[in-house]
Amino acid sequence: MKILFATQNQNKIEEVKNMLPSGFELMGLNQFNFTDDIPETQPTIEGNAIQKANFVFNTLKTPCFAEDTGLIVPSLNGEPGVYSARYAGPYRDPLKNMEKLLKKLSSEKSREAYFETVIALKYGHKLETFVGRCKGRIAHEAKGSNGFGYDPIFIPEGYDLSFASLSKSIKNKISHRAIAMSKLIAYLSE
Repeated sequence: MKILFATQNQNKIEEVKNMLPSGFELMGLNQFNFTDDIPETQPTIEGNAIQKANFVFNTLKTPCFAEDTGLIVPSLNGEPGVYSARYAGPYRDPLKNMEKLLKKLSSEKSREAYFETVIALKYGHKLETFVGRCKGRIAHEAKGSNGFGYDPIFIPEGYDLSFASLSKSIKNKISHRAIAMSKLIAYLSE
């Protein structure tokens, strides 16, 4: 089964490709020569995922799924949340995002956090959503070179290493995106 992942983020495409079982072929927007900016103007992670899926579906007229992910730190009132990718400004700089978060957490006792991914699947007149969460905590410094985004400072529950220090095979089993993807795959396999 071919399925279009409505993202221009190559890191996410590679991560999801590694999660798909045989029988699924992931297509990216580059295969459609799609270079439009995909809007992300909703106030929630779920809202952004739905907005992106609807936009790409309406533009390309093909079934697709889109996702939005946020890192939520309860002691910071849910920051960075829906603004995770642009936390330190509009340029989506992962290093500056991590620096800002670590600085804001420097005087906080609780470093608990969780990632949340919402996948929106749009086909025909139907829209389905799938949610994945991964609990953990924010490290005091970045470690590891695997992964992307906040992976170097996020330590998942039950581990002592950051996502960026874990192997891809472990991350692709326990991550927020992996949990949401497994729900999507189960739905598509019915």
